[in-house]
Amino acid sequence: MKKIGITGQNGFVGYHLSQTLSLDKEQFDLVPFDRGYFDNPEGMDDFVAKCDVIVHLAALNRHNDPEEIYRMNTGLTQKLIEALERTDSRPHVLISSSTQEERDNIYGKSKREAREALSDWAKRSGALFTGMVIPNVFGPFGQPFYNSVVATFCHQVAHDDVPRIDVDGNLKLIYVGELVSEIVKNINESVNEPELLVNHSSESKVSEILALLQGYREVYQEGGEIPQINSKFEHNLFNTYRCYMPKKDYFPRRFTKHSDNRGHFVELMRAGISGQTSFSTTRPEITRGEHFHTRKIERFAVIQGKARIQLRRIGTNEVLDFELDGENPSYVDMPIWYTHNIKNIGQEELITVFWINEPYNPEDPDTWFEKVELD
Repeated sequence: MKKIGITGQNGFVGYHLSQTLSLDKEQFDLVPFDRGYFDNPEGMDDFVAKCDVIVHLAALNRHNDPEEIYRMNTGLTQKLIEALERTDSRPHVLISSSTQEERDNIYGKSKREAREALSDWAKRSGALFTGMVIPNVFGPFGQPFYNSVVATFCHQVAHDDVPRIDVDGNLKLIYVGELVSEIVKNINESVNEPELLVNHSSESKVSEILALLQGYREVYQEGGEIPQINSKFEHNLFNTYRCYMPKKDYFPRRFTKHSDNRGHFVELMRAGISGQTSFSTTRPEITRGEHFHTRKIERFAVIQGKARIQLRRIGTNEVLDFELDGENPSYVDMPIWYTHNIKNIGQEELITVFWINEPYNPEDPDTWFEKVELD
């Protein structure tokens, strides 16, 4: 088992990396990190001494004072190096740098110098070092106006703000899940490379990304339909967009019920992609689910009985509660990285229709069990 420490583990990439590593508890053991360690040499020394691997992600992306970005990014790296030298520790160190290294800006300069400083330490100490030079990263839970233009546009479009394109450039992008897979691969293969260019997985103009997001708002957020998804990039972008929607105020969504003397008719969904549809019956007081997905698109539609659906983002404590009643058929969609359940809170049998975008594959289920309500 490898003991892995992540500086910046609460940041955008750090969150996804730490949660992904936590899915494989037999292979990886996470060493907790606190940002305060940078100002606490004893805490930093104790941290590095425990680690077989350190992924150095802590950095400042934006600031009103560009010089502060430079001081922070080079300074944090220097404090890490000093702790490694004080403790004579030689873990495999990986750092996330940026393709902005090649640009003439303070951020790119700070990332390049931080990578080179760690590379020099590794040569002196004989340790493994992987200096990853990474393109633009996008994905769920990025901070708007800070991490990426995709995070900013997702937030603005989902909340009915008006995005602005300053420069309609061509972006080379990598999805955060793909980047995490690359980091894990480099850890497992003990990659020793001071300047490792991480390839982008997609390329798109800023205006094209915005047009896709605006289409998701119209078709999905306003119309309730699953949109056409024509590529892995669009799948990842759609899942990213869904995580920025105001879930508390948006769900549950009522279906339109058509009634006459024969009974009722309800259209459950329209989808621009294929999927698997199923239904379940649930007895009173019984709870189903208690799991989450990292890529799947899923809808729970209650058509008979009363239910409580709960969601909680992995790594957080806030639980979202939604009550649904078959008298007014409605649905809740499950965002990725949100564990979810459904409980029959009525007196009669609960009938729920489920739609998911891919058939269940026991060899690759993308179903991870974790209770919504923490003990």
